[in-house]
Amino acid sequence: MRQLLKYSAVFIAIGLIAAGCSSSKKKDPFAGIGSPYYSKAGPLPKGGGRYHVGKPYEVAGVWFTPKEQPGYDKVGIASWYGPQFHRRMTSNGEWFDMNELTAAHATLPLPSYAKVTNLQNGRSVVVRVNDRGPFVDTRIIDMSRRSAELLAFKPQGMAKVRVQYIGPAPLNDQGQHLAAMNRELRNGTPLNRMMAAAEGWSTGETEVAAVDQGFESYPTVQTNIASASTAYETPDYFVQVGSFADPYNAERAREELANSGPVEVQELMGSQGPLYRVRIGPMKNQGQAQLALRQAVDLGHPDARLIMANAAL
Repeated sequence: MRQLLKYSAVFIAIGLIAAGCSSSKKKDPFAGIGSPYYSKAGPLPKGGGRYHVGKPYEVAGVWFTPKEQPGYDKVGIASWYGPQFHRRMTSNGEWFDMNELTAAHATLPLPSYAKVTNLQNGRSVVVRVNDRGPFVDTRIIDMSRRSAELLAFKPQGMAKVRVQYIGPAPLNDQGQHLAAMNRELRNGTPLNRMMAAAEGWSTGETEVAAVDQGFESYPTVQTNIASASTAYETPDYFVQVGSFADPYNAERAREELANSGPVEVQELMGSQGPLYRVRIGPMKNQGQAQLALRQAVDLGHPDARLIMANAAL
């Protein structure tokens, strides 16, 4: 029932008609237009949208004024949206992937980065805001399904959150920059320095990092594959997909990645209890490992990383 009440700015034509909105001149340029569906086979393209702020618009009698908001920092209710809008176009022309770390906001510039913190459990994530919404009750942000899972409120449907604007997101990021932003978040980098710090990660050469996806702090080991491989005649490569507190989620990830290579789930002890680490490998061929990495990212694991056998233990 919750999902039936949800609106997305690029797919609210039915809601707008039912609400009896006034003339189209008052709407956001994307509002009231049936959202195109990406029907091609294979993973959804990343990026490809446009920078968009937009003029003031009205939805169900409420006016919204998009604008640059460098100091935006608000507390409110977050909800999430997923299957109904999966593979449909967002308000800035990108394709909505419910397995990516994205969100919809009524007034922030598109695309942009925002830090969202679940005030009920302290978990935080950086999301790419590339859509308009939500337009229901007191909700201030609509998270993708994956984002809601990371903030651990998906089963409840909503949560009280704090939303902090970080800055404009790269237009055609293929996932590396967003993953770097979340790495900086885990490292405790201040918001005003996060963008610059992430640039160093996302534009450098391919790195090997023993970094688990999650909210605990792990030591990071960095080395260049070309130089590291000289220590081994036949190095083994792994794709470190992530660590999960829920074994069911780990098993689901293993099943999703079954076509990418051998996948294993290891139980580890974290600071707050057991964690279940998912990784693909071992693989002798670096090209095969890079392909498995791209497949893992495309399947909704933006923090997946290529690691060497000695760093995978």
